[in-house]
Amino acid sequence: IRRLISTVIGLLAASVYDSWWRSRRLFTPLSNDNQIEKNDAKFWGTYRPQVYMGMKTKSPRSLVTGLMWLKQHERYQNELPLRHTCEHGDKLLRYGWTAHDGENFGIQDMVEQGYIIRTSFVKKSGGLHGGDWTWRVTGTQTLNTSTTLSVFFYAATDQQGQLTPMQAFTQSCRTNVQTISGETEELGKFSIKFPSENTGVKTRYHWVAARAEGLHKIKDAALRKMQAAIEKVNNREKVIYFLGDSPNKSDPPGTTSDVTLKLPFELDIVFESGSAQRKVELSRDVYTTQLASWKEKFDQNFEERFPLKNKGYDTAQISFAKAMMSNMIGGVGYFYGHSLVQSDQQKVPVPYWDAGLLTAVPSRSFFPRGFLWDEGFHQLLISKWDRSLSEEIIEHWLSLLNKDGWIPREQILGEEARSKVPTEFVVQHNKNANPPTLFLAIESILRGFNKDNVDERDRKFLSKIFPKLQVWYDWFNTTQTGPVPFSYRWRGRNGDTDSELNPKTLTSGLDDYPRASHPSQDERHVDLRCWMATASGTMAKIARVVDPDSASKYEATHNMLSNHKILNELHWSAEMGLYSDYGNHSERMYLARKTKKPKLRFTDTFGYVSLFPFLLQILRPDSQQLTQILEDLSAKDLLWSDYGLRSLSKRDPLYMKHNTEHDPPYWRGAIWVNMNFLAVRALKHYSAPGSRNSEKAAQLYKELRWNLVNNMYKEYKRSGYLWESYNDVTGKGQGTHPFTGWSALVVLMMS
Repeated sequence: IRRLISTVIGLLAASVYDSWWRSRRLFTPLSNDNQIEKNDAKFWGTYRPQVYMGMKTKSPRSLVTGLMWLKQHERYQNELPLRHTCEHGDKLLRYGWTAHDGENFGIQDMVEQGYIIRTSFVKKSGGLHGGDWTWRVTGTQTLNTSTTLSVFFYAATDQQGQLTPMQAFTQSCRTNVQTISGETEELGKFSIKFPSENTGVKTRYHWVAARAEGLHKIKDAALRKMQAAIEKVNNREKVIYFLGDSPNKSDPPGTTSDVTLKLPFELDIVFESGSAQRKVELSRDVYTTQLASWKEKFDQNFEERFPLKNKGYDTAQISFAKAMMSNMIGGVGYFYGHSLVQSDQQKVPVPYWDAGLLTAVPSRSFFPRGFLWDEGFHQLLISKWDRSLSEEIIEHWLSLLNKDGWIPREQILGEEARSKVPTEFVVQHNKNANPPTLFLAIESILRGFNKDNVDERDRKFLSKIFPKLQVWYDWFNTTQTGPVPFSYRWRGRNGDTDSELNPKTLTSGLDDYPRASHPSQDERHVDLRCWMATASGTMAKIARVVDPDSASKYEATHNMLSNHKILNELHWSAEMGLYSDYGNHSERMYLARKTKKPKLRFTDTFGYVSLFPFLLQILRPDSQQLTQILEDLSAKDLLWSDYGLRSLSKRDPLYMKHNTEHDPPYWRGAIWVNMNFLAVRALKHYSAPGSRNSEKAAQLYKELRWNLVNNMYKEYKRSGYLWESYNDVTGKGQGTHPFTGWSALVVLMMS
């Protein structure tokens, strides 16, 4: 009995330890090897894409700088419309970078009704802390009316270091701050200067010190310090708003300054590192010359990488492409903090470890944070402009792998990022995947390597990422497999809901795209299977360079997942003539879903998911299935439109149908650029001479590419923005804007 009790206690202890050990793996990093290099030329950058203008360093406790502005002489009924974070509600006619090289300079226009604010910056390397930089802010009128603006510049530290305003008294300004002297742990000593020879008629100059509860509250801190006064303009009384300390002396100190100017104006803001040496200040004519020089180099490099002149594009179209690429680069941000995650072992969410992430963002206004499946598409473009930047971003994402090989699909790091996210989307669950699109980007980078002799730098990059990719790849093959061999299934669908027309599959990235009507463990998802075929092929190519002994394993898996016989057995519906998911499915009768008895069968949906064996170029060029897909692709009552391929067939019962009363269609007919890019790329691949499908593919390639580029350019001219998706009937942009994440792939389609 004693031995039995001892054995039972031992088993219970082992079970408790196993549960404890498994729970800790959720928030334990696979490795921690991202080092901060302060003398990196990209240490400073516009790494705050969520604000109209701001700079910080790639480090956890950076000095943060930013810009705000306010139109004066207006009587505002509600909260002052102080511009700061990128917001739809601000209703700017247009804003975004017109040129940005990701390292040395950038030029950006914010177009308001009646005036334009242009912000530009130039960096100069040197010293031990990222060197110097200068901003130039200019204001110009576009209407024949007098306009007065207040421009607010702020510098903030994160509970460490110090900022000391150095004042000067002049005839025109009571308390003119010429310099902010500072010191932080990461930057050492520095100064921020406001040269007095700026152009423009100054009417007021103020500064205040304040403390904000976090970066997401800086605007609120400025508004708390705002005061109003009446002044006479052309013998009429006008309201003027300015920064000033209120009688409440308990408000703790910290540094924001504002200057009120009549348009036109120009002012420089100069940051100088205490560890850098310089002969002249980077301002005035020196700045003008440097900016012009970097812009000229940018134009030359752009034409080398994306030769649009040779393809017949005019100056306006090329400027459009430069702006879209620049907005992708200018949308790269550095975020620091932790995700909130949960597994079956946790009753409540727990914090992931604190980590930094360098990533592009889908939208500065609505999605200013990292999304895993978006990022692979982003890097297809970024890697063509600056491969080292792309490789650094990929390394950052892979550093977020936990011990099990999971990466949270949405990275909500820090208070500033979290303030933009609805509560229900904050917690990430460790069973949920996202398409492994980073393999697309890595595959694209591999094509740029010397195939016969991979150089040491490239080999070092592959050697660094390969062990992490192995763990990530194994996680997919452990947790996302399907019910039969060589099948895969997305997790995360809700099989218990009665409120959805078709339960969403958020983990697939395609959200409300129709799947099997009744979620179950019997499902097989063709898109995930194709993603894993692509991943296997990329793993095999990397292994041949850095670990030849393991290459055969990945090649065998790739061959199996690319095997047409197995693919067709699992996912080809001969009756419907299309590739399809398989699962517990019934004919859809709108919200009467649960009244129809389902059965295991292929789903009767034709759309993006049906195209995946074609999109990821798994089909043989002469296959009958490819012939069928190309035939269906061009049918206007299915996916083809004058503006691109719609996400769901017009014949489908769920085409443009709400998923719930308050959940409008998302991937149920709209034109999405990332999927259309894959289609254009695949058509180019299959148009190579030598197969029975090449002529049809070549024709569709030419037509689809033209439809997409022409409509996106036309919509940009009309609206001033790229959009999240495009209407399949009118071609108009819809959803959030600006969406210079994967919609910026229009640059690759042009080139």
